[in-house]
Amino acid sequence: MAKKRRWHCHPGQEPTEFDKKIMYWESKGKLVPTPDLIKTPEQIEGIRRAGVINTGVLDAVAAEIHAGMNTLEIDKICRSYCEEHDAIPACLNYEGFPMSVCTSINEVVCHGIPKEEDVLEEGDIINVDFTTIKDGYYADASRMFIIGKTTPEKEQLVRVAKECLEIGMEAAKPWGFVGDIGHAIKKHCKKYGYGIVKDLAGHGVGLKFHEEPEVDHDSYRGTGMLLVPGMVFTIEPMINMGTWRVFIDADDPYGWEVITEDEKPSAQWEHTLLMTEHGVEVLTY
Repeated sequence: MAKKRRWHCHPGQEPTEFDKKIMYWESKGKLVPTPDLIKTPEQIEGIRRAGVINTGVLDAVAAEIHAGMNTLEIDKICRSYCEEHDAIPACLNYEGFPMSVCTSINEVVCHGIPKEEDVLEEGDIINVDFTTIKDGYYADASRMFIIGKTTPEKEQLVRVAKECLEIGMEAAKPWGFVGDIGHAIKKHCKKYGYGIVKDLAGHGVGLKFHEEPEVDHDSYRGTGMLLVPGMVFTIEPMINMGTWRVFIDADDPYGWEVITEDEKPSAQWEHTLLMTEHGVEVLTY
């Protein structure tokens, strides 16, 4: 059976230079994006507007987060901000997720569910991960917060996780490959002996919550999908102080909370990014 082509020109039209570049890499056996993954200027503006609101949500959390508050209060901040800006929390009721934001404390890697009994304490580190839908467009980002004063080990983990995001963004080049991102992150992370979670990845975003490509954070240069101007995706490395291995909390009735296997702390930062002719443009902070 002939292999189905992922890239195609409009019938009756000569391929543009842009088309030819993509078709060249496809002919070399590389995975290339389908046309729908290349966002139009109108779609990019819509995603950019969603990104502005998403940044505002995390800014609102940053202004109020403190020791003694519970994570259900964080959820209320996020929902209230969305309501005020005529936006929708994408996580709410997504595949059974019961809240509007993920609040992942210490050894919880991601998908932590806000709860009244989860009270933030001095020294905790927490990832707050939010996705906004505005006028049908999606933007996704997360930040780490250190509650009061924490240990030097946790401070370093949070810092290195942010550096991994920044290094991954630097490695993401037009006409490069998704694998270049994970290769750069892995190289930096290895210096500290940290584990990079392999079971979860970044992803395309914009018209849906999760699109292609899958953005692995532990990969090899020249592998994965071709990165083309107009693509929108997240980079969100999850960096563990110990092993990269994780498990789903058996006590979580929703089956969402991901925890480090050795129950050592984890940290993650995330941006939604637009690939341009010159590198990535950050659409969320």
